[in-house]
Amino acid sequence: MVYHWLYSMADQYSVLNVFRYITVRTFISFFTGFFLCLIWGPYFIDQLKLKHFGQSIRDDGPQTHKKKAGTPTMGGWLILLSTILSIVLWIDIRNPLVVGTLIVTWGFGLIGYIDDYLIGYIDDYLKVSKKNTKGLSGKIRLAGEFLISGVTLWILINHYGLSTQVAFPFFKDWVFDLGQLYAVFGALVIVGTANAVNLTDGLDGLAIVPVIVAASTLALFSYIVGHSAIANYLQIAHVPGAGELAPLAGAMIAGGLGFLWFNTFPAQVFMGDVGSLSLGGFLGTMAVFTKNEILMVLLGGVFVTEALSVITQVISFKLTGKRVFKMAPIHHHFELGGMTETKIIVRFWIISILLAVLSLATLKLR
Repeated sequence: MVYHWLYSMADQYSVLNVFRYITVRTFISFFTGFFLCLIWGPYFIDQLKLKHFGQSIRDDGPQTHKKKAGTPTMGGWLILLSTILSIVLWIDIRNPLVVGTLIVTWGFGLIGYIDDYLIGYIDDYLKVSKKNTKGLSGKIRLAGEFLISGVTLWILINHYGLSTQVAFPFFKDWVFDLGQLYAVFGALVIVGTANAVNLTDGLDGLAIVPVIVAASTLALFSYIVGHSAIANYLQIAHVPGAGELAPLAGAMIAGGLGFLWFNTFPAQVFMGDVGSLSLGGFLGTMAVFTKNEILMVLLGGVFVTEALSVITQVISFKLTGKRVFKMAPIHHHFELGGMTETKIIVRFWIISILLAVLSLATLKLR
């Protein structure tokens, strides 16, 4: 929280007054995270190669992916670690919403990496060192995710006054108070988002750009709901302290953009479960804290579609023995249908931007 120290000297140096503005700190946080990621990225990737953290490829996947075998994975740490300096310098880590977001984000990242101390396995180690692309048991992973997100929300509800109301976009009078059940509902949103992002992470740059777009939208929402005058004008819920999530989102967006520098086709590094679970957890938590839980279905439409394609495929195969898609998640279906990887990626990017614009339009359609 270096900005507190700088702002304390504003009486002597008036220029330091800028650090009291959330918008200024958001921009500074963004550039701090981006350039740190860009500078540190090559060294980080080299270290992954030296330690032989290369991605193995599923035998039943598209044959074009075989050439990606050995590409360094666990690049999600590059994103997370590049945000640390921004967090220390420009973000108020005394804010309960910031603390809660960091707990979920880092906690979900650790689930993707350090489960060895809990059950004897490390998800990414299973995927990389043992060439097992299935990784950690889904039930164990989900239990850990629900525990982290549920406990975090319960504490914020009972000790820091987190609102338990849920509003529906397009219907300003549709507001429901879930009480203590909100911790369960919010955990479902966070865990669902995290795993949907995890399923989307299958092509070079496919997941990270929709994450950046969604995070940018939620950063704007956090500023709006944290500003009482703007929130009242737009007739949406005011969440005290939510504005401080904007600089945090700026750092995460920057880390994602810096990662994309190395992840764009053909990828030099993959984010792995460390990245997809932590970023998905971050998006879900931002949606909960800014009271956009339901809107996340629209904003994260790309992730929702990917998850639904997997669910549909599994249910169809179990009930009828037939597959709806050539392969799930749905981006593999398009690949096997003859569409090039880059075309799939860019079109998903375009869709994510369109969904973000629609989500922002709901601010005036409530």
